[in-house]
Amino acid sequence: MHNSTATAFATPSLQDPSAGALAAPASPLAGATDRWQAWDHFLEATPAAGFMQASWWADFRANVGYDHFAVIARHRGAIIGGALVQKFAFAPGHCCYYMQDGPVLPDDESEAAEVFAAIVEEVEDHRRNESQTVSHLRIEPRWQRLPAFVSGFRPLAFRDRYVEPRDTLCIDLRAPEEEILAQMKPKGRYNIRVAKRHGVSILQEDCESGIADFLRIYSDMACRQGIDAKHSVYFETLLPMLASLRRGSIFFAEHAGRRLAAALVVYFGPRATYFYGGSLDEHRQAMAPYLLHFEIMRRAKAMGHECYDLWGVAPQNQPDHPWQNISAFKRKFGGSEISLVPTLDYVYDSGAYDRYAASRS
Repeated sequence: MHNSTATAFATPSLQDPSAGALAAPASPLAGATDRWQAWDHFLEATPAAGFMQASWWADFRANVGYDHFAVIARHRGAIIGGALVQKFAFAPGHCCYYMQDGPVLPDDESEAAEVFAAIVEEVEDHRRNESQTVSHLRIEPRWQRLPAFVSGFRPLAFRDRYVEPRDTLCIDLRAPEEEILAQMKPKGRYNIRVAKRHGVSILQEDCESGIADFLRIYSDMACRQGIDAKHSVYFETLLPMLASLRRGSIFFAEHAGRRLAAALVVYFGPRATYFYGGSLDEHRQAMAPYLLHFEIMRRAKAMGHECYDLWGVAPQNQPDHPWQNISAFKRKFGGSEISLVPTLDYVYDSGAYDRYAASRS
């Protein structure tokens, strides 16, 4: 591949989360809004791309303390790859760069190598002009193997509390409903029938009134499972934005007038992702979470999504992983397990990187 170019641009938030509409860019760079729209369209058409590379995700992260810039690679005017790069200031005068779900590269190995090199070069140019000391670049691409052209990065273990899941479970929604049920574990199918017999009902709530119920159920689950919970502000910012953009929904499972389970689902391209959720420890005999997720699959399928991503499971070879209990639940739905490459860090400044690690411990 020749005559390809990579360019970087930075903007403040381009979307108003309360209105869900594109606003006029405050950046002096003309056409920034158009560039974001073109980037989002490219991502939606790229099956392996993740929603954490989208412009609306950048807007959300800006509201919780992350600046950002984008590096877009083009060939003959068409986007062929790139990355949304977040910037996090972790100490006075110090920051790091972070590509969640990125970078996004072409399928062809030689083209991918060229695009990756161009992205890294643009990020390096941005770093040289940075007013702060940049400790490292962190990438979390949706690659199932590490390309030979990627070197100099150090892998991180999942036990670092600030990395995203690298093992997940995806259920193919293109199959008929009967086949989706048939590929589940017998216990999964049985528990769905139990929930129906108990009269469990599923409702979708896309307004702010459901946030308190979601937080109550999510917090209860996190405490019970010993999982570090996201702060309530995270969801109080994200949920209204997803609803206004029609990028996500909250689902609840109810039994005898009580909401027993909740799920936050994000819609992006061919994928519907179970992002966060949980269930209460009461009325467990109603098996509410099983019917909840089966109904989410049915609705996502009706919307045209091709897979349901259960967003993170413990690797089979790690019996002491903190996610083993929730993973046993998720595996009852069947699906295909996908292992992505580990989170990767490229260290620019060892002293600053050590300071970053100390600040996150």
